Amino acid sequence: MKKLTWLMLTGILVISACKEKSDEYKAITNDPLQFSNVVYELNSVVMGNNFSPIVASRNYMYASVAAYEVIAGGYPHKYYSLAGQLNGLDNVPQPDTSKIINYEFASFLAFCNLGEAVTFPAGSMTEYTDSLKKMVLGKGMSTEELKNTVAYADTVSAVIMEWSKGDNYASTRSAPKFTINDVQGRWVPTPPAYSSAMEPHWHKIRPLVLDSANQFIPPPPPPFNMTDTNSLYYQEVIKLKKAGDSLTDEQKHIANFWDDNPFKLNVSGHFMFGTKKFSPPGHWMSIVGIAAQKANFDYAKTVYAYALTAITQFDAFIQCWDEKYRSNYARPETVINQFLDADWQPLLQTPPFPEYTCGHSTVSSANAEALTFVFGDNFSYTDTSELEFGIASRSFESFRHAADENNWARFYGGIHFHNSCIVSTEFGRKVGDFIVGKLKMEKENSIVNH
Repeated sequence: MKKLTWLMLTGILVISACKEKSDEYKAITNDPLQFSNVVYELNSVVMGNNFSPIVASRNYMYASVAAYEVIAGGYPHKYYSLAGQLNGLDNVPQPDTSKIINYEFASFLAFCNLGEAVTFPAGSMTEYTDSLKKMVLGKGMSTEELKNTVAYADTVSAVIMEWSKGDNYASTRSAPKFTINDVQGRWVPTPPAYSSAMEPHWHKIRPLVLDSANQFIPPPPPPFNMTDTNSLYYQEVIKLKKAGDSLTDEQKHIANFWDDNPFKLNVSGHFMFGTKKFSPPGHWMSIVGIAAQKANFDYAKTVYAYALTAITQFDAFIQCWDEKYRSNYARPETVINQFLDADWQPLLQTPPFPEYTCGHSTVSSANAEALTFVFGDNFSYTDTSELEFGIASRSFESFRHAADENNWARFYGGIHFHNSCIVSTEFGRKVGDFIVGKLKMEKENSIVNH
């Protein structure tokens, strides 16, 4: 795994650190950009190791919840613990207030602990966190404060790690594979990789705030019918094909901006290679960092924003995947190739799971509600997270504006019928609304909105 960019930039500080005891270390530990940087590193590792978007949402969630619980323990007048609020999380140890603890640094360390436990290779964060511990000692943190800080981070991390073991993830690793039945209208693997169905048992994963995976069941999609040209299904297929055959440059940019394909297989003759980008949950975690910096959030509130987003998208994926493998809807590419044009290809590469409902639209609209709750409506921002993949930035008037654009992006990309995107956006909002209406996290927001 590559070393953190921030670590490389600040490494010189370790050598030249002031030996005099002072509060200088707080400029490092209390800087919210440091938390955003470690979330970015998690993004990079998730991308580099080909974690699916659904599994990635779990990686972000446990690390973010651990970080948040440390903040809630340190600032109980500002934040509620999630113990007793998230399914299965019954108790999180509170700090010993007689001891000096740097809660921001403890939160950072807890994120790294869980990030390593559920995502990073074992021991991969040791060099990084050890260097930071040396740095803060050199900048004035006492040995006793560091000892207390590490101990509290480890205590909370252990509880969150133990809680994670009860979410059914391990059992789904050995669950039966999805059965392929080549029946018209039913999902089958798509080119070029023809990969097997991704995470067909994700509805069995324990949700966090939702009562169950099927708490919000969408209406059934239009029944398959390619013989009646007046049927709703046929019209949806034609609408998508016509749009895909006449895309404007702006529509292509929208589709590519929200593509977020963690692994695209490129095929040229007998030559094949993969290209990677952040997945949908990784894209939205990047948006949180952009918004938090613009809003000038302090460290604690930045952690809160990440945690609420990670929780929301985790449950949104569970809700969506429950429907995907209930309806088992065929992808547009499959239907168009079979009935209309054997050579037709969508602009974006079709991901390996059923079409209805749309995961990205569901997660985006759910996250839009969570972030609107945190930052307020009409919070404008420019999303620069795709620049490193050679895709120009886009600006939005609000998070809901971004979610609505994502709705069209999947349609322009040729991988989702527009009806699916509309329904997905509606039910993603239901998930987001439910979560922000039920969870109590930031006490000021909770008093106003609950």
